[in-house]
Amino acid sequence: MHEETRGAAASVGATLAEARRIEKQAFQEGWRASASTVPAVFAWGVVSGMAMVKSGMTIFQSLGMSLMVFAGSAQFAVLPLLMAGVPLLVVFFTAMIVNLRFVIFSAAIAPHFEHLPWYRRVWYGYFNGDIAMGFFPRRFGPDTLGQPAGKIGYFSAISYPGWFGWQLGAVIGILLASQIPESWNIGFAGTLALIAIMIPMTNNLAALAGVVVSGTVAVLAIGLPYRLGLLLAMVLGMAAALAADKLLFDNADEKESS
Repeated sequence: MHEETRGAAASVGATLAEARRIEKQAFQEGWRASASTVPAVFAWGVVSGMAMVKSGMTIFQSLGMSLMVFAGSAQFAVLPLLMAGVPLLVVFFTAMIVNLRFVIFSAAIAPHFEHLPWYRRVWYGYFNGDIAMGFFPRRFGPDTLGQPAGKIGYFSAISYPGWFGWQLGAVIGILLASQIPESWNIGFAGTLALIAIMIPMTNNLAALAGVVVSGTVAVLAIGLPYRLGLLLAMVLGMAAALAADKLLFDNADEKESS
């Protein structure tokens, strides 16, 4: 009886060790894939921190906003409203509208974490953002649903460093807002870094279609209130990419059948 118990314990231990090895390997893979995004996120964090302080927020208010909101687009959208003294309800709904894209991001990634308890899903949901959406679906497609191995490790690697880079940049921007001249154009440097990251990721016709459509819509809809042009560009860009992918897939099937 004792031998059977020891054997079962050894088997469980081996299974756990293998699971840890898989997650560690996935973490390393995710870090290699997304490490180049951290400098860009850091630069935007600095800009965000500077903008909060220069809009009239105190250091503690700025730090609290950076930690709780953790959404650059929403932060930049609501700062002018806070400076104008508009009602907080308007500020809240503006931030919510700008952040609607995260609903789409969550809908795409959430099925991969259905096996986790709700509080862990909430935890990972806080870190789910543009970088995670850019890398995770490419690594774990719909065909991997129900196969949790490696997903937590990979998601952690593409999310946690970016969060740390953003918060570090925001703290630097908050504390040194009066010392960093605007002539440094840190925000433009962050934009260039993001473009350098985006270009290698546009590696097929479907992705190119999404980039062209979203970029065009973003320029044409720049005048929409509450930065709704950003949301519209994202939705139409994703729709274009999905439509192009389906069209290319159907054409490939037709060629194989003929």
